[in-house]
Parts: sequence; structure tokens; C-alpha cells
Amino acid sequence: MSEREAIEKARRIVVKAGSSSLTTPEGTIHAGRIDALVDVLAARRAAGTEIVFVSSGAIAAGLGPLGLTRRPPDLATQQAAASVGQGLLFARYTTSFARHGATVGQVLLTADDMMRRSHHRNAQRTLAQLLALGVLPIVNENDTVATDEIRFGDNDRLAALVAHLTRADALVLLSDVDALYTGDPRRPGARRIDDVRGPSDLAGIELGASGRVGTGGMVTKVEAARIAGIPVVLTNAASAAHALAGDAVGTLFHPADGRRPSTRHLWLAHATTGQGRVTLDAGAVDAVVGHRKSLLPAGVTGVDGDFAAGDPVDLCDGDGRVVARGLVNYDASEIPELMGRSTRWLARELGPEYEREIIHRDDLVVLTDRRGEGNL
Repeated sequence: MSEREAIEKARRIVVKAGSSSLTTPEGTIHAGRIDALVDVLAARRAAGTEIVFVSSGAIAAGLGPLGLTRRPPDLATQQAAASVGQGLLFARYTTSFARHGATVGQVLLTADDMMRRSHHRNAQRTLAQLLALGVLPIVNENDTVATDEIRFGDNDRLAALVAHLTRADALVLLSDVDALYTGDPRRPGARRIDDVRGPSDLAGIELGASGRVGTGGMVTKVEAARIAGIPVVLTNAASAAHALAGDAVGTLFHPADGRRPSTRHLWLAHATTGQGRVTLDAGAVDAVVGHRKSLLPAGVTGVDGDFAAGDPVDLCDGDGRVVARGLVNYDASEIPELMGRSTRWLARELGPEYEREIIHRDDLVVLTDRRGEGNL
């Protein structure tokens, strides 16, 4: 079965729409566009497919009511706009889906909800239960409290990770262009790309910058397709029905062969920034990269940065090359005393609470292989 046929027969699909597909340039909700998209989603749902909808647009929808003409540069005003816009946006979805007898549920996520074990499980359970109850989940990033992740990428990567959370069969990314092109499609000579099967198909492509009200460009959509691990279609909202039907529209990203990494590992690799650096000796690099082991204090030779226990940190080899990232179990100030020591010695000299890893292997993602090539 081809990937297009897999989309046509998919049991569960995640659909993501960007700000430009949902709002006007003036910063208000575009009711006509939303109703048209809802009609498409409701029709596919009525045909027996479970739909999870990832919606951008909270900040953009709040601009008009606040008298703003463009996306504000400062975080506090972005959060205020999101606070206003999110309620308006979800109210519109509730009304629009009600025309089809569909009940919707709002799910707001942050990076912590993907990284922390308990938050991750709660998000997964909530989404599963909503679907089991026949509710259509509408997911957005919680922009009212998000900090660095508020500029994460117009929810493209969030949509890919929600696809993992829900074990979806396909992902459809709706943008303001109908496909991926080799350059700006408004300029002569830009060639449309129908299929992407690997990195070689992306060679020489100019990935555009973000839009006026959104935050993502093509680069975040390509990245989302790369980490999704399922068939991904990139097209515009006007082609949504054809994309969901498996028709030959947009750009189809074919999934790479192999087992899906866990959602938490994907988020750690692609949605976080190391808050510091921990340097490893050669033996620790081999253990972490080559054998997927936990990082123990004995293998640490240096630490840099000001981070707290639970923060993501980059793990580096002796040449300073980042080889992995993980959620650290100690504050930066604690690590110098632990470096080069065995956990048994630490437990005996400092107390039993120190008989633990610097980073447990379940909270660690390898970013390179032994040859120095990208891993995820």
C-alpha cells in the first residue's frame, strides 16, 4: 500500500493549520476559512476516521481585539494576545463543529508536558480518553505561559509530536502555500516538489522565513515531517479535503524506515535547548553514544553553565562536539564535586541521595553516532 493510500485508509490523522489559514491579516478570526476547514474535518470524521486538530492562531487572533497591527516583539504582549485570542479561537471552533454535531475539547501543551514523565503520561491519557469518548481534540501550545517555546515553530513540531502521542497514522500540515518548492514560489524558476523520500530530495532548497502573524517557515514543516515517522502531506487549507482523501496534492514526505523514537526523546532532541554543557571522557562517550547507557559521575570531566536539576543539558566529547542531550539530575553547582567519582563512593561519602546517575538513559537522547553523523 502506498503512502497516499495509507492516508486514505488512516484510522487516526493529525491535522495542523497555521495562523495564516485561520486569521485575517488584521488580526481577527477568519470565520469563513475556519468553517470551511471544519466542514472538511467533520466529513472525514463522519466517515470513521479519528481527527486530532492542532491549531495555531491564538496570538494572531488576539491582535485585532488588542488594537495591534502586527505580532508584538516582546514576550509579555505575545502572552497577553494569546490569552485574548485563545478563548475567541476555541469559541469559534466549538460553534463551527457543533453544526456537525461534534463535541470538541481544548488541550493546551507546553514543552514540559512532553519532557516530564508525569506530564507526558497525563497528556497522552487525556488525548486517548477524549478520542475514546468521541470528542475531537483541538491542541495548541499554551502560549499564555510559554517562554522560549512560544517561538518554537508555529506548532509544526508540536503537531509531529502529537502524532506520536496519539499514535496517529498520518499527519497533514496546512500552510499558506500548496506544496514545498525549491525556492519562493512567487519567483520564476521555483520548482514544486511532489515527494520527499530522504535528505537528497531537499538538497539546494531555500526554506522560507516566518510569516507576518505566524512563527514558522518551511524549515519547521520539513523538520516536523522528518521527526513524525509517518506519512506527512504539506499543502494549503484549500486542498485539505484532497489531502485527507489521499489525492496527489501538496508534497508527500515519505516516512523513513525504522522504529519510531519515543515522543519524549523526539521532543528532547528537537524542541529543547541545552541550558549548559557537560563534558565527557572517551569512555563515557562510548557508553552513552555506542551503548545507550546512563551518564555516571565517573565519566564527567567538566561542566559549564548555570542549570538546575531537571533542565536539559548538552553532553559533549573532549573536542566540544555535542553528542547527546539529557535531563540532568543535579544542579550545575553540584557536579564539580561529583566528577570522576563512582556512585558507590559518592553514596558512602556524601549520602545515599548521591547514588544516582548524572543523567538516566531514559532521560537522554543521542544526537550523533560514533562516526559523528546525526542520529535523530
